Amino acid sequence: MERVSRRGLLRGSGLAVAGAALGAVGVVEVPRLFGWDHPPLSGGYAAAADNQAAVGSSSVHVRYFVKSWRPVVALTFDDGPAPRYTPRFLDVLDELGVPATFFMVGRNVLEYAGLVKNRLGRHEVGNHSWEHRDLATMNLPAIQDDLRRTHAVIQNKLGRTPVLFRPPFGHFGGSTVLAADSFGYDLILWDRQMHERRFKDDPAAQAKDIVDTVRPGSIVLAHDAGDKRRLTTLDALHDMVTGLIARGYEFVTVSDLIARSPVPVP
Repeated sequence: MERVSRRGLLRGSGLAVAGAALGAVGVVEVPRLFGWDHPPLSGGYAAAADNQAAVGSSSVHVRYFVKSWRPVVALTFDDGPAPRYTPRFLDVLDELGVPATFFMVGRNVLEYAGLVKNRLGRHEVGNHSWEHRDLATMNLPAIQDDLRRTHAVIQNKLGRTPVLFRPPFGHFGGSTVLAADSFGYDLILWDRQMHERRFKDDPAAQAKDIVDTVRPGSIVLAHDAGDKRRLTTLDALHDMVTGLIARGYEFVTVSDLIARSPVPVP
């Protein structure tokens, strides 16, 4: 609680009250609306449009899934490329002939592009930041620089131009949205995910969980980099894909999923 005078409180609120109604000025307890470390309301990472010059379009699409009348699903992998797992995930996807969208970390592309450069034919590459920092705590110029570096290394090393962006941890503030807008990115989250801790010793149950819960237009989150928990996803991948195909699902990239969504009637 913060102690302030009633007159100061009312003046700060832009209120005018007759002196008779106010009576004697005393000290009252009022709740502090923001802590000392509250997000900045302008010029920082929280404001949605603190830099009007950065606004390039009327909206940025934030997608958890895409409404679809067709049984289509987009499989996505975050955090790679990485030598331990990414080639093995690509092996399974190649065996099954299905595409995926890889949200890649810029510094990993810089180091390991050779692992994937000639294996991305059917797949899509999205921007997942330069070094997987929490962009929701960064200001607009810092996020733009981060995304610019990642965008450039994906173009230069992989010959792809990303049009999609996924913020690390799924965290984003207003300046993250503005930065995405400045690159013309759609901001992609997910509505289904691989639960590697819950199913760490039971990949069959992990596969079943996804097969049973996916809906038309789902975006499924998985990871192709990190510790040995990723083996749960890797071991579940074949059964998950074949199980969804048996349900009549078709696998597409996220951009293809968006392109296939029904156009709303005005």
